[in-house]
Amino acid sequence: MSVAGKPANGPKLAWVGVKKRLGGRDVLQGVDLDVAAGRSLVVIGGSGVGKSVTLKTALGIIPADAGEIRVDGEDVTHADTRRRAALMAKFGMLFQGAALFDSLTVWENIAFRLIHADRMPRAEAKARALETMRKVRLAPEFAERYPVELSGGMQKRAGLARAIVSRPEILFFDEPTTGLDPITADAINDLIVEMVKDLGCAAVSITHDMASARKIADEIAMLHQGKIIWRGPAADIDHSGSAHVEQFVHGRADGPIQAVV
Repeated sequence: MSVAGKPANGPKLAWVGVKKRLGGRDVLQGVDLDVAAGRSLVVIGGSGVGKSVTLKTALGIIPADAGEIRVDGEDVTHADTRRRAALMAKFGMLFQGAALFDSLTVWENIAFRLIHADRMPRAEAKARALETMRKVRLAPEFAERYPVELSGGMQKRAGLARAIVSRPEILFFDEPTTGLDPITADAINDLIVEMVKDLGCAAVSITHDMASARKIADEIAMLHQGKIIWRGPAADIDHSGSAHVEQFVHGRADGPIQAVV
């Protein structure tokens, strides 16, 4: 596995030998992966290889069967409830499809964590939400609208605002450009790069969109058969030396990866 370009400073987040079995199948078979503060890592791989499961193990949505999830060197998997909650507060996430609450206004969606987890007064939370909307270039005039009244690109911007409103130290992006036209997708990519730089956070994204991966990644890692089989600088993706990576990047049916039909 290539480790070229791996940062010298310690990782902000690390998966160490993480395993997970779901539906009688070994989805993760010893994932070793890490990302440092200020770095953007993109994980690629075919459908059903466990990219989303990898993120969910870090968030505790799906518990790992074996291995460790380390945040700032501390194993989250064995932390007590209070300590785990403190470590989880360092995370922000842009879900696939934005995953906004239909019954809440845009600003209430963005401020949801501030109000319900951080117990911030609504007036203060709304002010923070409006400030964050400006950062993602979503006009404050849409604050009182509902998600159904927004375009797909605007919903993504609202989802991004919700992900960063608490100023997280670790950001996850799950297929951030899915369902968007190329121009809107590129605008979202630009925002992701800008927000990661602005926050100085560690970012992990999963995507099938190679244009997005090339733009937002400092490094790219490929997940296949439950393990990371290649990792390197984004600039090396076109000469990885890996038949699996080359097949995926160029979208070829023929190769070591068998299409799921």
